[in-house]
Amino acid sequence: MTAMTELSGGPALPQERRVVTAVPGPKSQELMARKQATVAAGIGTVMPVFARRAGGGVLEDVDGNSFIDFGSGIAVTSVGNSAEAVVRRATEQLNDYTHTCVMVTPYEPYVEVCEELAALTPGDHAKKSALFNSGAEAVENAVKIARAYTKRQAVVVFDHGYHGRTNLTMALTSKNMPYKHSFGPFAPEVYRVPVAYPYRWLTGPDNCAEEAAAEAIDRITKQIGAENVAAIVIEPVLGEGGFIVPARGFLPRIADFAREHGIVFVADEIQSGFCRTGQWFACEDEGIVPDLITTAKGIAGGLPLAAVTGRADIMDAAHSGGLGGTYGGNPVACAAALGAIETMREQDLPAKARRIEEIMKPRLEKIAAGSEIVGDVRGRGAMLAIELVKPGGKEPNPEATAALAKACHQQGLLVLTTGTYGNVVRFLPPLVIGEELLNEGLDVLEDAISGL
Repeated sequence: MTAMTELSGGPALPQERRVVTAVPGPKSQELMARKQATVAAGIGTVMPVFARRAGGGVLEDVDGNSFIDFGSGIAVTSVGNSAEAVVRRATEQLNDYTHTCVMVTPYEPYVEVCEELAALTPGDHAKKSALFNSGAEAVENAVKIARAYTKRQAVVVFDHGYHGRTNLTMALTSKNMPYKHSFGPFAPEVYRVPVAYPYRWLTGPDNCAEEAAAEAIDRITKQIGAENVAAIVIEPVLGEGGFIVPARGFLPRIADFAREHGIVFVADEIQSGFCRTGQWFACEDEGIVPDLITTAKGIAGGLPLAAVTGRADIMDAAHSGGLGGTYGGNPVACAAALGAIETMREQDLPAKARRIEEIMKPRLEKIAAGSEIVGDVRGRGAMLAIELVKPGGKEPNPEATAALAKACHQQGLLVLTTGTYGNVVRFLPPLVIGEELLNEGLDVLEDAISGL
């Protein structure tokens, strides 16, 4: 037995970048051929290597290459892969039972997760939660709850927003390719308004918050009628749209408008929640207390779990039996979530996210200052991004973005691209990543940009 097969994943995995074959290596290429033969073509691949183990800040493939992980499974493994508390609690639950369906015979882990969500989410009002499997499910159920509560139908979302791949959440999502193309018709009564995107606001970032909020509110008032709107749904930091941090003042203005008109304000924190931006939830940055908050991704250390949490009177608007699902709030996933939350508290992961920003953002800004194609550096905590443009202006540069990602992958750094225009490289390292590894990843990035 080789040393590689003796190793386990998780925090014990050697924290090193190691490229020992071409990327992808021969074993990954063999597996990719099998994937292409049996897996639907619609399931895409960012980096064509097959994972064997992961932990801390690295991901090891079947060929023995070890990649610095700046993706965290799209902000899922914030506590690291195979975190001790997650594995311990999930294993204990697996040994007891794997499933009963909470709608048949409930179980304590489901209640415990809801208690934790009530304690952790913003606001000191009475709260309740409902648990689901995915972020899209959470958003869809938040809309159902808001409609039941308000007796209204319209839902307002924002340019560059992303909310999922189900029929309703595709309608809520801005970007056509790859999320919506050829999949319509979509659910009705969805309306899109401008978001405060500082880098691309025509009159400049200083005017962005006020002008974008005024335009959004005007459209809601004139084109929809505030009295017809059940919910306003927004990501406090927009994820798939390009890690857009709305200009300060925009979100409070929209939240105030919702409150004034009896509209349920929904914060979609599926990508930004659970310590990722340096606070437990991104909406805390401007003191926003949403009526409902949707969570998933980082909630359970890699197991499928999602939640809608909010004001008890709103959450109770749906009739008995109106919410649920066979696997929603699976006991093993709930146990994993309790382990993830334990890790976040014990290791103070909000502080770790802020430290990651302290290291990464100045390096990214320095890289941008020396590059004609890096137009913007943005984000908070360990949710950071660079937007790539063509030299001399702000025209999106998706070609350079794809080339940069590939160059990073070849040198042992896993990065993800995003953005409505396909021109943003996003950075989502595990919050437990070591600082030496973090800086090494930035070295790789800098070399890759200079080589474009």
